[in-house]
Amino acid sequence: MNKLFRIAALACAISVGLTACEKNDDPIEEEDNGNYYKLIRVENLPIAPTDEGSEPNESGVYFYSLLENKSIPQDDVNSAHWDLAFGGMFTSFLSGNNGTDEGNHGVGSSAVGGIAIVEKEFDDVEQLPSGIEFKTGKDVVGTDDQGFFGAGMGWYLYDFNGTLVREGAEEDKHVAYALAEPITKKDGSVIQPRTVILKTANGDYAKIKMISCYKDLFKQEQWKKGAPIMYATFEYVLIPGDRNTFEIR
Repeated sequence: MNKLFRIAALACAISVGLTACEKNDDPIEEEDNGNYYKLIRVENLPIAPTDEGSEPNESGVYFYSLLENKSIPQDDVNSAHWDLAFGGMFTSFLSGNNGTDEGNHGVGSSAVGGIAIVEKEFDDVEQLPSGIEFKTGKDVVGTDDQGFFGAGMGWYLYDFNGTLVREGAEEDKHVAYALAEPITKKDGSVIQPRTVILKTANGDYAKIKMISCYKDLFKQEQWKKGAPIMYATFEYVLIPGDRNTFEIR
């Protein structure tokens, strides 16, 4: 009997072991976070009326949803469907969606968003900056004060005559230098990189890296007068409103 018992016990152990091994081999399903906690890249987004880009519209403003990662039609301007607006000069000024600010594009909606910008590289912005203040107006963040037509700390440097960064050749004029990376000016001074921080329409947070406004041209040495413009290329990480760490899962 003892021998039969040992054989039965061994068979049971082998069976349990095989079952455990089979169970451990099952693939682990990743958590579906939608568009949260991801590095999302938007490339060549047409943000001005062009022959092959956006259609002209009465407002001259273009809207984007970070939550859904898609453009939002003009008919939804007074809604919480969009998070980021492109408007103002050259359609290059950014703003958030806030329904309580009379000066906002989305006035009258339930949106609670706003926008800010920090002098810090995108990858170095690991958390929502402490005490950050979000501006709720329209066309808030655009040209930087260290270039022409500056309007505060901006996401790009506008070089009207082509001599701030380069030698002033014809193709150097009217170039918009995105400040995702540091830029050294002709006088030797360095403009530090910038990251846009957005509070979305529903109260989530995003950090945004504005990379270029030229079609298919993503490096500053490629930007020149006459290149196709305005096509926004940017990357962002979106987190829920009850979180403050811009992690990627």
